[in-house]
Amino acid sequence: MFKSVYNWIDERLDVTPLWRDVADHEVPEHVNPAHHFSAFVYCFGGLTFFITVIQILSGMFLTMYYVPDIINAYASVDYLQHKVPFGSIVRGMHHWGASLVIVMMFLHTLRVFFTGSYKAPREMNWVVGMLIFFIMLGLGFTGYLLPWDNKAYFATKVGIQIANSVPYIGEYIKIFLQGGEIVGATTLTRFFAIHVFFLPGALLALLAAHFLMIRKQGIAGPL
Repeated sequence: MFKSVYNWIDERLDVTPLWRDVADHEVPEHVNPAHHFSAFVYCFGGLTFFITVIQILSGMFLTMYYVPDIINAYASVDYLQHKVPFGSIVRGMHHWGASLVIVMMFLHTLRVFFTGSYKAPREMNWVVGMLIFFIMLGLGFTGYLLPWDNKAYFATKVGIQIANSVPYIGEYIKIFLQGGEIVGATTLTRFFAIHVFFLPGALLALLAAHFLMIRKQGIAGPL
């Protein structure tokens, strides 16, 4: 049955050449751990992407139960944690994955830097990668407030005050993030929208550009 459905789709969209092009793409010898043990450092980028996919999938599950308002936010997280089957596991994956993805991205960035992979003709991909890094930090910051407990509330206040200290534009950043004079209902709604819609949209666009440039330029060789 699956083969029949696939053949029906393939006859109309010709999808076989697309996935065969990906599956048959040759991996350079210097990034193949089977040939060089040091090639494991080239796995950090793939591991970062794998964790990012887990973050997206687990986040989609969490949004089915989370209520982004100051009356019900904490209660919805508590319900998810203690009442929903496997809810604590999925939330734990999302919580710890948020830290792990930053660690893996940092290691990936170090590998790119120390192997000189940011040099011509890959400068634009380095810029895109750094933008992805900052978006990941933004996702971590905006997601921290969503449980709406004391730790999240006061940590967000500190973060907004740090943003407020930026010369010239700090006050505008604070108003944009806070949505008012205090950290309150508008702040929570704004952080939820940024965390779930704006930053993931930008992340997916930058990841697409990142992978397209990698495919076009290839993986840089060792120093």
